[in-house]
Amino acid sequence: MSAPAVRVLVVEDDPVAADAHTLYVDRVPGFTAVAAVHSLAEATRVLERTRIDLLLLDLTLPDGHGLRFARGLRAAGHPVDVIVVTSARDLAVVRESVSLGVVQYVLKPFAFPTLRERLLRYAEFRATAGEAAGQDDVDRAMAALRAPRPAELPKGLSAPTLDRVAALLRTADDGLTAAGAAEAAGISRITARRYLEHLVDTGRADRTPRYGQVGRPELRYRWLAETGSVSKV
Repeated sequence: MSAPAVRVLVVEDDPVAADAHTLYVDRVPGFTAVAAVHSLAEATRVLERTRIDLLLLDLTLPDGHGLRFARGLRAAGHPVDVIVVTSARDLAVVRESVSLGVVQYVLKPFAFPTLRERLLRYAEFRATAGEAAGQDDVDRAMAALRAPRPAELPKGLSAPTLDRVAALLRTADDGLTAAGAAEAAGISRITARRYLEHLVDTGRADRTPRYGQVGRPELRYRWLAETGSVSKV
């Protein structure tokens, strides 16, 4: 008999991001999104009446901070696990999250593969049971929660340039062409297109042809808003 699905509560005040996260969770085998709520008060009500195994928790909610909420759950002895989903890059916040037993810390914006990988690692950790035969067993159990080293970029691409192109695309409301990205980033058009195509291949951007000019249509690249991009913590 297969193990019951991990029951997830999405706590996110932005409705678009909440819907996206709910869809992401439901796409991962072994997980089901029980509900999506937009405040800590709503989250409390769901936790009081429904079994929840895992919170996908934003940090800034209209009625309080997610870490204070997590601290209250720990103080009350509530067994629910927490994955923080946030734009907060302050390492002090990360350290506080670790001290509260947060099992993963996922930075917005992210694509579905990022959340899928974190959820599957959590499932692996959750499946550990029994008594450790020695330190190796303990280390393996703890390693299940550690994110792997970032995948190597294709030959010729660098992480700093990729970050710069991604940041430009993320803030371009109307998207960017390869020529526009090249000019803004100070790189060649061919190089800019390689980075933009990599963002498409990894699920962080899409591309559409722009017609109306003589010759081949020009491709316009857009950051995928549904990846959970929110301009807040």
